[in-house]
Amino acid sequence: MSLTELKFIVAVAQERNFRRAAEKCFVTQPALSLAIKKLEQELNIIIFERSRTDVTMTEIGEKIVEQASRVLEETARIKQLAELGKNQLKGALKLGMIHSVGPYLLPEIIPILRKTTPDMPLEVEENLTANLEAQLRNGVIDAAIIALPFDIPGLQYRALYDEEFDVVVPSHHHWAHRKHIKPEELSDEKVLLLNSGHCFSNQVTQACPELSRKGEILQGNSLETIRNMVASNLGITVLPCSATAERYNNPLIKVIPFASPAPTRRIAIAWRKSFVRLEAVEKIAEAIKAINSDYMKTVN
Repeated sequence: MSLTELKFIVAVAQERNFRRAAEKCFVTQPALSLAIKKLEQELNIIIFERSRTDVTMTEIGEKIVEQASRVLEETARIKQLAELGKNQLKGALKLGMIHSVGPYLLPEIIPILRKTTPDMPLEVEENLTANLEAQLRNGVIDAAIIALPFDIPGLQYRALYDEEFDVVVPSHHHWAHRKHIKPEELSDEKVLLLNSGHCFSNQVTQACPELSRKGEILQGNSLETIRNMVASNLGITVLPCSATAERYNNPLIKVIPFASPAPTRRIAIAWRKSFVRLEAVEKIAEAIKAINSDYMKTVN
């Protein structure tokens, strides 16, 4: 059994495809397949069930792959520990972000990080919370900006800021001149939200329970797509305040605050408990807290 063989089975488990796993590991498919078959023979078990169209893990295979992921993470940690005496802020940081945060937070923090950590470029992965959770646990990414709650064994987080939500309507909508909107009023409108699986949509429906019971909900792939659909007069939406900042002004839409207390979400940074570049995580948190934006309410 070798680390290379463990790397191969983890890659196949992630890709569910031998060809893509081989490409990811920069080896030929026959070489990868032979190595995995050798490992299965050594362990006297079947890790993967193969068919022409799919690759699935056996029950014992899932446990083997899970343990292999831990071994590879600990191996990577040894290398990281060796670098600790050098510089934790040197080298790319793999940072995950949920879709409703990334496009609005990145332009704010990158100029700050270019000054404070010039040798630490960000390799950004935008994804759903559930996928970011898996990538964190498997060591695919180093840290993630997510919305709470996020209580996952083996991971820890630090709350960064609270953010309110706004209602966004077409400029000629009958609410366009309103000062405030109550959450329960949304159920009488056609509301555009992100596709299911996005935590922001769940947060909106939790804040406006009447919307789930009797409202009409349409779905979009991104907040920017939804903003444009609202501008086209398809319906209204709810956006986080970071997405309604002045630089996103559009004469075809009107932003209206919720009546107090407005629905909010809490944004946090999460990382593996075993992650050794804690100084890098701290610099990301500091950059976010250094942003001078009205929509952020700092969490102590």
